[in-house]
Amino acid sequence: MPKMKTHSGAAKRFSRTGTGKLKRNKSNRQHILTKKRTKRKRQLRQHDLVSSDDASRVRRLLPYL
Repeated sequence: MPKMKTHSGAAKRFSRTGTGKLKRNKSNRQHILTKKRTKRKRQLRQHDLVSSDDASRVRRLLPYL
């Protein structure tokens, strides 16, 4: 059976935690930052976990992660 290909777009966006959960960055921090409060921008810096509903979909894109 041939090797499975990793989805390169997903590989740039997701990584694993030490316990094996999937980690992602939060959205809404690319542009139009002047109208967003400092607290909101600071909280958007933190990583977030992929929800359990989406985790199986992401794992299919990243077979070797």
